[in-house]
Amino acid sequence: MQLFVKLAAIGIFSGVVMGGFLKVVEQLMNIPVYVLLLNVDYFPIIQDWQMSEFVEFLLHILVSVALVIILYGVFDKWKMNRKMYPYILANLLIGGLLFVTTTFSVRTPAITDLAAFLYWMIAHLIFGMFVGVLIVLMKRKKD
Repeated sequence: MQLFVKLAAIGIFSGVVMGGFLKVVEQLMNIPVYVLLLNVDYFPIIQDWQMSEFVEFLLHILVSVALVIILYGVFDKWKMNRKMYPYILANLLIGGLLFVTTTFSVRTPAITDLAAFLYWMIAHLIFGMFVGVLIVLMKRKKD
């Protein structure tokens, strides 16, 4: 249970940092990357729900927590959970794949928007770095 709480905290913290970065980018650069982060236009049932930005952000945080727990489980099984790079690479891959969801909404950047793609990938790099560093520190402290 203690491991779950620590991984959840890492997911929450890293998700907030990522969301904050994308919110600032969107406000300063007028590129809708924060909208992309919160976008649920392509999910059949919840796409019709009227949600506040706070609720959409909570969904992002839930996904962040789930992702951290899943990645930790996978990398633990592969004996790679003491290294930062698997978390960084996995999140860059996920970020690249998720950018395709821009094609599912008119509110998000165009798939050809290179600046949006770069900021999106930087955000996933930041997320992966925070997750990786915090998990490595958690593992060292445990030993």
